[in-house]
Amino acid sequence: SGTPERPRLCIRRSLNHIYAQIVDDINGLTLVQVGSRGKDFEQKIAGKEVTKTDISKMVGELLAEQAKEKGVTKVVFDRKGYLFHGRVKALAEAARGKGLVF
Repeated sequence: SGTPERPRLCIRRSLNHIYAQIVDDINGLTLVQVGSRGKDFEQKIAGKEVTKTDISKMVGELLAEQAKEKGVTKVVFDRKGYLFHGRVKALAEAARGKGLVF
């Protein structure tokens, strides 16, 4: 479970979208939340041909950037039973590439 010092990065995916959030379970706070359904995100990919894996990478990068703004650098990765493969792996590696440690 996530603590204030090391919150939990949990992901959820559907057939077409992926969502990620960083949660402090002790205090019951969602610190950062990013999904592939937001208006800002849809404007980013408008008119481009991108795969679901590319979208997952963008979500991971955006999540890491927002986490840094909130002062979060270390997290616990919660893949919720999903295999560490494909879109889940793409999101995780993109977040690591932008500086999140897990």
